Amino acid sequence: MTTSHAIADDDRPPRVRPVFSAVTWKEIAHLVTNLPEAILGFVYAVVMVSTAGGLSVTAIGLPLLAVGLFLSRQWGRLERARARMLLGVRVEEPTPLPGPRRSGGFFPWLWTGIKDPVGWRTVLYQLIRLPWGVLTFTVVLAGLFVLWPVLPYLVRLLANADRAMVRGLLSPSDDLERRIAELESDRGVVVDTAAADLRRIERDLHDGAQARLVALAMGLGLAKEKLLEDPEGAAAMVDEAHGEVKLALQELRDLARGIHPAVLTDRGLDAALSSVAARCVVPVKVLVDLPPGQEARPAEAIEGIAYFVVSELLQNVSKHARARGATVEVWRAEARLMIRVSDDGRGGADTTGGSGLAGLAERLDAVDGVLVVDSPEGEGTVVTAELPWRDRVPGRG
Repeated sequence: MTTSHAIADDDRPPRVRPVFSAVTWKEIAHLVTNLPEAILGFVYAVVMVSTAGGLSVTAIGLPLLAVGLFLSRQWGRLERARARMLLGVRVEEPTPLPGPRRSGGFFPWLWTGIKDPVGWRTVLYQLIRLPWGVLTFTVVLAGLFVLWPVLPYLVRLLANADRAMVRGLLSPSDDLERRIAELESDRGVVVDTAAADLRRIERDLHDGAQARLVALAMGLGLAKEKLLEDPEGAAAMVDEAHGEVKLALQELRDLARGIHPAVLTDRGLDAALSSVAARCVVPVKVLVDLPPGQEARPAEAIEGIAYFVVSELLQNVSKHARARGATVEVWRAEARLMIRVSDDGRGGADTTGGSGLAGLAERLDAVDGVLVVDSPEGEGTVVTAELPWRDRVPGRG
């Protein structure tokens, strides 16, 4: 009998032993610190809501509530950082609230702050954390002294509940908030780009056509004075002025082409890009596969950006690529306008720093576009741009 018992004991599977990894100890630290965090958060939320609610009939009640919700937002930021450090939960930061100036004044800012969903969800988080903090602190404390064999499993179960709570209450409401943040950033890019374009146009007019027209006016004035006493000299000055007129007209055409060329408006991207390619210092093959007909063209703004992108990329080919040839391809892929400009030059292009490609990437991002650069050293460059198609408005273009 003794021998049979010994054999039976040897046949039993080994006892499950808990593994206290670094992740488990971080989870334990998070669960233990839940209690002090929960007490402070609960007290703050109760005092803030009750005080602001009691003073809501006065002039300071609603501003106090807006400020209190803003501070709850900051509490949520700290909690996301704690969860990120101890639980490995990576939650996107909600969209920052605009200040009074960007909101359009004090009362719009006040209304935005009072109805802030992120602030209210953080208040809810603070209120429900007190019983949860007591529970997690008690279970972990008991586990350390009584339930040691099963503590890792209890810790993982409680930590997963904490992770779900952080994701559910402290994350942005949905993709809309992140989209708002992107649009805020894109609006700044559009404004900066428009201001830079206006400065460039002003500089080109001042230094180019305007200077030539001033010189032309002075030359014609001198020719007028010499007309009777020195007809031959006056004729020579008029002839010189005629040349200045031609140069001024050419500069104005180039300036207008840089803003929005007439060929793009009249004949579309195929003809406009062929015109750009003809001015490149290296041979360029243009392949455009777009639906025929005026109605099937993309919106004017999209066409203009596509033209500008190809123009800039071909200028880069001319100035920096040391290429023997280039290719421009344009086609439609469902609701996207696709552009690919490739060359066989030296490569090494990127969108970092203050390069022209970085500016192009920002300009495309402002209209939900994408710029991808593939440019290994010594193997040429391929730049692919995606733009939203956005059908042309009927009756325009």
